[in-house]
Amino acid sequence: MRIAKDCPVTLIGGGEVQADDLNIAMAAAPSLVAADGGADRALALGQTPEAVIGDFDSLTDKARAALPNAALHHDPDQNSTDFDKALGGISAPLVIGVGFLGARLDHQMAAMNTLVRFPKQRCILLGAHEVVFLCPPSFRLDMADDAPVSLFPMGAVEGVSDGLKWPIAGLHFAPDGQVGTSNAAIGPIEIAVTAPKMLLMLPKAVFTAVVGALGQTSSHW
Repeated sequence: MRIAKDCPVTLIGGGEVQADDLNIAMAAAPSLVAADGGADRALALGQTPEAVIGDFDSLTDKARAALPNAALHHDPDQNSTDFDKALGGISAPLVIGVGFLGARLDHQMAAMNTLVRFPKQRCILLGAHEVVFLCPPSFRLDMADDAPVSLFPMGAVEGVSDGLKWPIAGLHFAPDGQVGTSNAAIGPIEIAVTAPKMLLMLPKAVFTAVVGALGQTSSHW
């Protein structure tokens, strides 16, 4: 069953989630959905998810009992992660994911993979120190001088930029070749890329601005 929302959705995972980060996410995306054991995290932080999506291998009996059966969307597929199931099962203007960065590196890498495999569903992952999202075909954001900007390709992709200390025009990005980590802004940045393969990693301080920029742009994959 697909969950369709006209407003942004906060998606909480089973990883580390601070109360402040959940509050920040829900201020921008008040509808709360959990990926499997993320329901336990939400309930522990005083929030009740509207829906839970996953194979339920990490959802506790206590959390299950606290939620109505209609809120439980079980997907037993073992060839996909709970983040895959949840992001693929949500249709919303924007999804803000918390509890997917930090802790286990393999889980973080799997989350990055998911962002690229569901390019039509805009999603921002909010972590303790950064935000990560798939760059749309074109993207603009006001940033302070010297603010870090990292671009990491998850496949072959090219692009052009304005406002970066090291412009990207003419570079052929690939995960086993040229990457764009540790770049920096020299003012407002403008980036355009040729394929839905480039992740942008920006400081957590620009989270609200990123939400606004993605909401305003008409550039979609």
